[in-house]
Amino acid sequence: MNYGIKKQVSMGYGEAVEKAREELKKEGFGVLTEIDVKATLKKKLDVDVDKYMILGACNPTFAHKALQAEQDLGLMLPCNTIIYEKGGKVFVAAIKPTIQMEKIGNPKLSDVAAEVEKQLKKVIDNI
Repeated sequence: MNYGIKKQVSMGYGEAVEKAREELKKEGFGVLTEIDVKATLKKKLDVDVDKYMILGACNPTFAHKALQAEQDLGLMLPCNTIIYEKGGKVFVAAIKPTIQMEKIGNPKLSDVAAEVEKQLKKVIDNI
């Protein structure tokens, strides 16, 4: 995966979700959105899938800087962090903001994206 930071963890799914929240908070991120994909797909489509959670995380300081550089950047926010189970294994991953910001083509976003990515890598490393 070249657009994300991902690793397999040696803990259960529920524990990984809570650890992700904790590590995001340590790095200054708040969880703005939470999507339980498994529950949503069951409710909307009556299909069964593995456990999968999307946490929409935002660091207000960096979001403010980025929005000052690019007003429409809100289309790319928040920074998603995912936790999922596949084949009895649990994985955590976060978006690479540097890859995401390259698509926009605004050089003012490069430094902010690199800082956010550094923090998200710490989050994933510490889970």
